[in-house]
Amino acid sequence: MAWSVWRDASAALTKIASMHKIIRRLRKGVKKYTRVWIPDQEEVWKSAEIIKDYKEGDKTLHLKLEDETILAYPIDAKANKLPFLRNPDILVGENDLTALSYLHEPAVLHNLKVRFLESNHIYTYCGIVLVAINPYEQLPIYGQDVIYAYSGQNMGDMDPHIFAVAEEAYKQMARDEKNQSIIVSGESGAGKTVSAKYAMRYFASVGGSSSETNIEEKVLASSPIMEAIGNAKTTRNDNSSRFGKYIQIGFDKRYHIIGANMRTYLLEKSRVVFQADDERNYHIFYQLCASASLPEFKELSLMSAENFLYTCLGGDTSIEGVDDADDFEKTRHAFTLLGVKDSHQLAIFKILAAILHLGNVDLQSERDGESSSISKQDEHLHNFCRLLGVEHSQMEHWLCHRKLVTTSETYIKNMSVQQVVNARNALAKHIYAQLFNWIVQHINKALHTTVKQHSFIGVLDIYGFETFEVNSFEQFCINYANEKLQQQFNSHVFKLEQEEYMKEQIPWTLIDFYDNQPCIDLIEAKLGILDLLDEECKVPKGTDQNWAQKLYDRHGSSQHFQKPRMSNISFIVVHFADKVEYQCDGFLEKNRDTVHEEQINILKASKYPMVADLFHDGKDSAPAAATGKGASSKISIRSARPPVKAANKEHKKTVGHQFRNSLHLLMETLNATTPHYVRCIKPNDEKLPFSFDPKRAVQQLRACGVLETIRISAAGYPSRWTYHDFFNRYRILMKKKDTSKKEDRKVICKMLLESLIKDPDKFQFGRTKIFFRAGQVAYLEKLRADKFRAATIMIQKTVRGWLQKAKYRKMKKAALEIQRYTRGHLARRLADRLRKTRAAIVLQKQYRMLRIRRAYQAIHRAAITIQAFTRGMFVRKTYRKNKEYKLLNEQFSTAATSHSTEIEKLKKELQRYQRKKGDANQLASLQEEIDSLRLALEKAHGERKIVEDTYTKEKDVLRKRITDLEEENALLKQEKEELNNKILCQSEDEFAQNAAEENLLTKKELEEERVRYQNLVQEYSRLEQRYDNLRDEMAIIKQTPGHRRNPSNQSSLESDSNYPSISTSEVGDTEDAIQQVEEVGMEKAAMDMTLFLKLQKRVRELEQERKKLQSQLEKRENESKKPQVIEMKNEMDLDRDTDLAYNSLKRQELESENKKLKNDLNELRKAIVDRVAQNNSSNDLHDSYSLLLNQLKSANEELEVRKEEVLILRTQIIKAAQQKDAGRNMESNSNMQTSWPNSDKHVDPEDAIEAYHGVCQTNRLLEAQLQDQRKEHEEEVETLKEQMGTLREEMEKQQEVFFQTLQLSPEAQVEFGIQQEIMRLTSENLDLKELLEKLKKNESKLKKQLKIYMKKVQDYEADQVVVQTEKRQHELNRQVTVQRKEKDFQGMLEYCKEDEPLLVKNLITDLKPQMVSATVPCLPAYILYMCIRHADYSNDDHKVHSLLTSTINGIKKVLKKHHDDFEMTSFWLANTCRLLHCLKQYSGDTGFMTQNTVKQNEHCLKNFDLTEYRQILSDLSIQIYQQLIKIAEGVLQPMIVTAVLENESIQGLSGVKPMGYRKRTSSMGDNDNFYTLEAITRQLNTFHSVMYDQGLDPEIIQQAVKQLFYMINAVALNNLLLRKDVCSWSTGMQVRFNISQLEEWLRGKNLQQSGAAKTMEPLIQAAQLLQLKKKTSEDAEAICSLCTALTTQQIVKILNLYTPVNEFEERVTVAFIRNIQANLQERNEPPQLLLDFKFMFPVLFPFNPSSLTMDSIHIPASLGLEFLNRV
Repeated sequence: MAWSVWRDASAALTKIASMHKIIRRLRKGVKKYTRVWIPDQEEVWKSAEIIKDYKEGDKTLHLKLEDETILAYPIDAKANKLPFLRNPDILVGENDLTALSYLHEPAVLHNLKVRFLESNHIYTYCGIVLVAINPYEQLPIYGQDVIYAYSGQNMGDMDPHIFAVAEEAYKQMARDEKNQSIIVSGESGAGKTVSAKYAMRYFASVGGSSSETNIEEKVLASSPIMEAIGNAKTTRNDNSSRFGKYIQIGFDKRYHIIGANMRTYLLEKSRVVFQADDERNYHIFYQLCASASLPEFKELSLMSAENFLYTCLGGDTSIEGVDDADDFEKTRHAFTLLGVKDSHQLAIFKILAAILHLGNVDLQSERDGESSSISKQDEHLHNFCRLLGVEHSQMEHWLCHRKLVTTSETYIKNMSVQQVVNARNALAKHIYAQLFNWIVQHINKALHTTVKQHSFIGVLDIYGFETFEVNSFEQFCINYANEKLQQQFNSHVFKLEQEEYMKEQIPWTLIDFYDNQPCIDLIEAKLGILDLLDEECKVPKGTDQNWAQKLYDRHGSSQHFQKPRMSNISFIVVHFADKVEYQCDGFLEKNRDTVHEEQINILKASKYPMVADLFHDGKDSAPAAATGKGASSKISIRSARPPVKAANKEHKKTVGHQFRNSLHLLMETLNATTPHYVRCIKPNDEKLPFSFDPKRAVQQLRACGVLETIRISAAGYPSRWTYHDFFNRYRILMKKKDTSKKEDRKVICKMLLESLIKDPDKFQFGRTKIFFRAGQVAYLEKLRADKFRAATIMIQKTVRGWLQKAKYRKMKKAALEIQRYTRGHLARRLADRLRKTRAAIVLQKQYRMLRIRRAYQAIHRAAITIQAFTRGMFVRKTYRKNKEYKLLNEQFSTAATSHSTEIEKLKKELQRYQRKKGDANQLASLQEEIDSLRLALEKAHGERKIVEDTYTKEKDVLRKRITDLEEENALLKQEKEELNNKILCQSEDEFAQNAAEENLLTKKELEEERVRYQNLVQEYSRLEQRYDNLRDEMAIIKQTPGHRRNPSNQSSLESDSNYPSISTSEVGDTEDAIQQVEEVGMEKAAMDMTLFLKLQKRVRELEQERKKLQSQLEKRENESKKPQVIEMKNEMDLDRDTDLAYNSLKRQELESENKKLKNDLNELRKAIVDRVAQNNSSNDLHDSYSLLLNQLKSANEELEVRKEEVLILRTQIIKAAQQKDAGRNMESNSNMQTSWPNSDKHVDPEDAIEAYHGVCQTNRLLEAQLQDQRKEHEEEVETLKEQMGTLREEMEKQQEVFFQTLQLSPEAQVEFGIQQEIMRLTSENLDLKELLEKLKKNESKLKKQLKIYMKKVQDYEADQVVVQTEKRQHELNRQVTVQRKEKDFQGMLEYCKEDEPLLVKNLITDLKPQMVSATVPCLPAYILYMCIRHADYSNDDHKVHSLLTSTINGIKKVLKKHHDDFEMTSFWLANTCRLLHCLKQYSGDTGFMTQNTVKQNEHCLKNFDLTEYRQILSDLSIQIYQQLIKIAEGVLQPMIVTAVLENESIQGLSGVKPMGYRKRTSSMGDNDNFYTLEAITRQLNTFHSVMYDQGLDPEIIQQAVKQLFYMINAVALNNLLLRKDVCSWSTGMQVRFNISQLEEWLRGKNLQQSGAAKTMEPLIQAAQLLQLKKKTSEDAEAICSLCTALTTQQIVKILNLYTPVNEFEERVTVAFIRNIQANLQERNEPPQLLLDFKFMFPVLFPFNPSSLTMDSIHIPASLGLEFLNRV
C-alpha cells in the first residue's frame, strides 16, 4: 500500500477523532483544581491550576500560577483549543516518556527537567530512543562495575543508560543473529562523541577479543587520533567533531571482537584555512606547535600557534583546562599502538607543518593587479618545499600561474593575488583531506582482521541538525543527512508500533506520521538543489547568483522551498526541525573543490614516497578492499567514498555528488541492520553543569525527533499494562466478590474496564497486555485516588469519633477517680488524727514504764555481775589445782603402767632363762641390765622433755616469723598492686587504643596480602589455562608428528612452573632445570634457580637453629622451675621470675627474628617465582634484584635494633631484681633482730648470716647463668650476621654480573649467560658429587645397621614362632583366626612405577563422586597419602615427586573438564584439602602433631620434607575454591533480582507498587525467568548438602556461604541502585522480609558465625532507608546514623530514585537530599556507587587433622585398584 494512501486515510481518522474529543471535552467542561500547562515566553511552558469550573462558551479560563498569581487565560472560540493537561505528580520523573498518561510537549519537557535537575539523571527513554542530556560534569556512572551491572540485563529492567542501549544491541545481535547499529546524533556540544566512545568501551569490555591481539584496545585507541585530526573548538563546543563517522565493530561466532572498520563523512575542510571568531583549527595543529621544542621536531621549523595564519584566525589559540602538549603525547602513543611506524608519524607531522608554512607564504601583487609573485627568499615557501620534498622553483611558479588547455593550444595565465590565495587555500585543504583519508585508511588496516566476520555492530556518530546566523554549504549537507536519518527513524518507529499491535492481535488503524520525503526530493531528486548545483559547477562562468536564480525559478512553488524577501543570494529550506536560510556565497567553490592539476603533479613528484602516495590516482579505492574482507556474509558493505577516477575537470565528481553517494550507502547499511537511537541534548549554551535552558531543550527535542516519537505513540495506544500488573494495581476498584471469583485475570480485567470506561475505543485487550489511549491511565488513577480518598475519609471519620468517645470516657473516669480519692483522703486524715492522739497517750505510758524498768534492771545486772566474778575466781583457783594434780596423776599412772609392763616382761624373760639354764649369775646380770635400762629410760624421758620444750619454743618463734613474713609479703604485694594500678591507669587507655589500632592494621594488611596472593594464584591459573589453549592451538596448526616430552616431564613443568619442588635431593635433576632454561630464558633461569636454592637452604638452616635455640631455652626453663630449698623459697621467687622473664624475652626475640627472616625469604621467593613465571624483561629482573638487596638490608638493620632493645631490657630487669633482693634481705635481717628479742637463745646469728650468704651466692650463680646465655645468644646472632653477610656478598656479586651483562650486546649476553650456566652447572655437579659420596657413606652405614637390625628381628621372629607353635598346640581351634588378623598392616599401599598412570586414571581422572559416596569422606586423599607414605618408606625420591606431580596435574585436568560441575569441583576441593591436611598431620612437625594418637604418629613421613608440595596443594586448593565460587555464582546470579527484589513473599504488596513503569523486554508475568526466594534457598541447600556430604571442612563451607551471600547482596543492591521501579517503601518491606528468610536459613544450618549475615548489611540498610521518613532534619540525621554501610553516593542515589506508591505520599525533596549530603560530608570514603560483585574474600584453609588411622581405611573393589598392595 502506498504511503500517500496511508497518510490520507490516517489523517482523516485522526481529524475525526480529535473533533469528537474536543466536543466531548467542551460538553463536559473542565473542573476546578485541574492542573494545566500554558505557553510562556521565558520557560516555554508554565504550570497553572484552574480555580473556577470552565463551561462551554466561556471566553476565559481562570488560573492560578505556582507563584500564587491569578491569571485570566483567553480561549479562542474558533479554535476551541484548551491548555494541555498536566500529569499526576506520581507520574512525574518517569524513566520512559511514553509511560506518561498525557503525551505532549510540556509533559516531556517537564519530565526531562525534573529528572535532570532534581534527580541528576541524564538519561531518559522515549520509546526506543535514549535521550541523553550533557551534564557538563564528570559522573561516576561509567566504571567497570556499572558495565558488569548492565551486562546481561534487559533494557527496561534497569535505569536508562548508554550501556543499556549497547547491551540491547549486543544481545539482539547474539539472539537474532542480525547486525545492529547505534545512531548517535545531536547538536555540537551535546555529547555525541562521548556517548559513542562509551558505547564502544562497553563492547570492548563485554565482547573482548579471545586472542592476544587486543583489538578492543586498538578500537579505543583510534579515538584520540580521530579527535586530534577531526575535532576542533567551536563557539558551541570545545571538542566538536567536524566530520561524521561510522565505526563498524566486527564479531566472530562466539561474539568476540575480531576487528573494526571506520567510514568518515564530509570533513569540514574549510576550517583548515578559515576559522570564525573564538574558534580554532583542528587540534593537531595546536598540539604540534605546543611540542615544537622537542628535539625531533627541529627540522619542522615550527613556531607558536599565534605566528601561523591558519591557527590564529579565531583569536585565542588555547582552550581552558586543555594541555595541547599532553594531548599530543596521547596522540603519538595511539599512533604507536595502532602500528604506525615512527617514520610515518614523522612524515605526517612534516605534512601538517608544511600546511602551516603554506599559509604564511607572502604573496606580492604586481602593478597591473592581474598578476602576483612570491619572493625568492620566502622562508615559509622554502620550508614548505623542503618538508614535502618538492622543487622550490616549480612550486613558486605554479602557485602564481595556471595552465589553460584548449583543443588546439595550451596557455599559461597569470593569477591575481586573490586567485593565488584561493588556489593556495584549496591546495592546503586538499593536502589535509588526503592526509585525513590516509590516516583513516591506516587505522582501518590496523583494525582489520583475516578472521571471517560473523556479525557487526555499527556506531554512527554524526552531526545533528545545525542552524547558525550564516549557514553555508557544510550546514546544507549536514541538514540533508539529518533529513535522511529522520525519515529512516520515523519509518522504524512507525514499523515498531504496528508490529507491537500485530503481535498483541488487536485491531489497529494506520497511524499518520510526518513523512519528509518531499523535502528530501527537493534536495536530491532530479533537477533538485544538488543537481542544479552540479550543473552550475559545469558551466565555465557559473556563479552563485545564477545558481540562486535557477533555484527560484525551478522550486519557487515548492512548499519546502522559500525565497527570502530581502535577499537574492540566499534561499530557505523548510526542514523537519526548522526553517533554515542558506547563503549562496561559496556554494559553487566548495562544491567544485578545485585544485590546480599542476600543483598536484608537483606533489606527485615528491622525493618522499608517502607524500607522493597521498596524491596518486585511484588512492580512494583502497579502503573499499579493506572493508570488503571483513564484511558480513549477509550484507555487502561498500566504502563510504566511492572510487574516484582521474582528476580531469570534465569527469571529476563534485563534493555534493560524493556526499550523496556515501549517504545512500550509509542508509543501505542502516536499513539492513536493527537500529538503536541515542539523541543527545545540549541543556545550555554556557556549558554550565546541571543547568537547564527550556528554550534550547525544546528546540533540540523538536529537531531530534523525540516529539515525533511521542506523537506517533500518542496517536495509538501509548499506555500499556500487562494483565498481572493491571490487576494488582486496580483491583481496589473491584468488588470483593469479583476478585474472589476463580476466573482468569483477563476476564476480571475486561469486566472491570468495561464497567469503568464506557467508550470501547479508549482501550484494547491484547494477547498479554492492555492498551490504553492517552489520558486513560490518568483517569483510572483518578478513580483509584478517589476510592482511596473516600476510604481515607471514612477511616478518618471513624477514628476521630472513636478518639472523641475514648477521650470522653477517659475524662469521666478521671473525674470519678478524683472524687473517690478526695473523699478517701479526708477520711484518712481524720482517722490519722485519732490514731495519733491515742498513740501519744500510749507512748507516754510506755515511756514512763520503760524508764523505771531500766533503772531496776541496771541495779539487778550489777549485783549479778559481782556475784559471778567472785564465784568464778574461786572456781578457777580450784580448777587449776585439780588440773595440775590430774596431769601429775596421769603422768605417774602412765609411768607406772610402763614400768609394770616392763617389769613383767623382764620377769617373764627371767623365768624363761631360769628354766633353761638356771644360772643365778645371768639373773644378776639381767637385773643390772634392767637397772641400766631404767636409768637410760629416765634420761631419755628427760631429754625428750627438753627437746619438746625447745621444739615448742622454736615452733612458736617460727610461726611468729612466718606471720611476720606473710604480713610483709602482703604489704609488698599491696604496694606492688598499687604501683601497677597507677601505671595501668596512666597507660591503659593509650595502650588499648594502640593495640587495637595495631591489631586492625595488621589484620587489614594480612587480608590485603592474602587477597593479593590469591589474586596472583588466580591470575596464574588463568595464564596456565591460556597457555594450554595456545599449546593446543599450536598442535592443531602444526599437525606434524615430532618429538614430544613424556607426560611426567610435561606435568612437572606445568605444576611446578611457579613453585619449583626441592626435597632432600633439592639440587636434583638437571634436565628439569635445562627445560626451564629453554622456556624461561637461559640467563634468567640460571640466576633465579641458584638464588632460589640458596634461599631455600638458608631458610632450613635458620629453622633448625631456631628449633635448637628453642629446645635449649625450654630445658633451661625446666631447670629454673625445679623446687628450691624450703627455707630459701621466699627469697628465690623473684630471681626465678626474672630468669623466666629473661628467657621468655629471649625466646620471643628469637622467634620474632626467625619469623621476620622467614617472611622476608618467602617474599623473595615469591618475587623470584613470579618473575620466572611472567617472563619479564631484563629491566624487571634488575629491579627485583635491587628489591632483594633492599629487603635483606632492612631486615638486617631491624634485627640489630631488636638485639639492642633486648639487651637493654635484660640489663634493666637484672638490676631491678638485684635491688629488690638486697632490700628484701636487709629487711628480713632487721626483722629478725627486732621482732624476736627472745630468740637469741635458740637461733644463732651466724646461721642467719650464712643463710644470707647462701642466697647471695645463688643469685651470683643465676647471674652467671644469665651471662652465659647472653654470650651464647650473641654468638648465635654473630653467626647469623656472618651468614647474612655471605648471602649479601653473593647477591652483590650476582648483581655486578647482571650489570655487566646488561652493558654487553645481545649476542655477548647470550654467550656470557651460557658461560655462567656452564660454570654454575659444573659447580653444582661438584656439589652433587660430594653429596653423592656422603650419601654413599651414609647408605653403607645404614645398610650395616640394617643388617644388624634384620638379624635381631629375625631372631626375635624365630623366638615368636617358637612361642606361637607352643600356643598352637594348646589352642588348635584358633589357628585360622590368628592368621587372618591384619595386625601387620601399617597403613601403606605399594604400587609399581608402571601402574602410576593407571592409579591416576582410576582414582582421579575417571572417578565420579557417586562411586565413593558410601565410603569414608575424602577416600581418594587417604589412598594417595598411603601411596606417598610407602614411597617415603622405601626412600624413593623420584616416585614421591612423580606421584605428587601426576596427582596435581590429574586434578587440574578433571577440573578443566568439569569446569561447570559444582559437585565435582566440591569433591576435589575436599580431597585436595584433606591431602594437604594429611601431609601436614604426618609431616613430623610437632606443631601439627599435637592432636595425633600414638598410632597416628607411627604413620608420619620419615625421609622427605614435602613443604614445597604443601604450598603447591594450598595454591591448587585456592584455585579450586575460586572455581567452586564461580560455578555457584553463575547458578545463583540469574535468580537474585527476581527472588530478592521482585518476588512477592508478602502477599498484597504488589498492589502498592509504583505505577507507570513499563518493562520493555520482560515482565513480571513471564514465568520463564522468574524465581522465588524458595528457589534460592533450595539451591543453597543443594550447595550446602553437597559440600557437607563430601567432607569439606566446616570452615571452608562457612567461607563459601559468606562469599555467596556477599554476591547476593552486591547484585541485589546494584540492581536496586539502577532501577526506579523497585525504590519504594513496599519493596523495602519486601526486601527486608526476604533477607530475614535468608538469615533464618543461616540459623537453620548453624552458619551464624560465618559472617554471611554481616555481608548483607548494605542491602538491609537500603531496605530500611526506603521505609524511613524523609522529610525533616531529624529524619536526615537518623538516616545518616543508620546507613553506615552505604556510601554517600548510594544513599543519595536511592533517595533520588525513590518513587511514591500513590499520590498521598510525597517525593523526596531536593532540599532533603542536600541536607543528607551536608551531613555526610565528613565521611572519607571513595566515590563508589556500585559494589564489585566479582570481589572475592581471601580464603583460609585452617589445619583440620583427621581422627582416622591409615590402617583402618577400607578400599572398595569398585575403584579398580587391585594392583595396590597393602603393606
